[in-house]
Amino acid sequence: MPQTIRILVVDDERQITRVLRGSLESHDYEVAVAQDGAEALRIYEKIAPDLVITDLSMPNMDGVELTRAIRELGATPIIVLSVREQDQTKVQALDAGADDYMTKPFSTPELLARVRVQLRRHREHPTESATDTLTEGDFVIDQLAHRVVIRGSEVHLTPKEFDLLVLFVQNAGRVMTHKTLLRAIWGPAGVNQPEYLRVLVAQLRKKIDLPDGTSSIESEPWIGYRFRAAE
Repeated sequence: MPQTIRILVVDDERQITRVLRGSLESHDYEVAVAQDGAEALRIYEKIAPDLVITDLSMPNMDGVELTRAIRELGATPIIVLSVREQDQTKVQALDAGADDYMTKPFSTPELLARVRVQLRRHREHPTESATDTLTEGDFVIDQLAHRVVIRGSEVHLTPKEFDLLVLFVQNAGRVMTHKTLLRAIWGPAGVNQPEYLRVLVAQLRKKIDLPDGTSSIESEPWIGYRFRAAE
């Protein structure tokens, strides 16, 4: 029998946790519920869930603090829930290590799809060394040789384009904030230079997009980018 997948749902609105629990359990997930971040952290350490879904605004310990605390313990996928007016807090949660976000109200089928994506990404992309070959859809990257093959053809990238693509492939399906990408590519000095990233993403898109213009790099307005490779 396949191992049961455990999901921790954290929200101080009982109606939300009741709906989420019912939806997830109907798809054979095992669900634990917490009403705030402090309670969630205690449950997390006890049951070691496979994925966490957390609201951002909660008493005692909010979703950003909970995300930071979980990241100190492991790489468990985290999906944060927010209302539309919480964009800055949403970015803070993603910078703290959250993997994805959804804005309330949201559809249950979309949430279940996001859950499957994060569980699959976590399963297929463990921490890899610089000598590994990365594969995602029709992208193959030899990190040691700095060689990129897309749809069977080698693509020549500049060093920074290569570094950015590696980051995207390693985090496929995950939202990467502007700040996270800027710091990773240019270091602390680049965090306040968003135009660097816009130019680099545009250059990379020209080299890796499909002939019809379909791009694997999706823009998340005001937040960052998400990489989804075509199969």
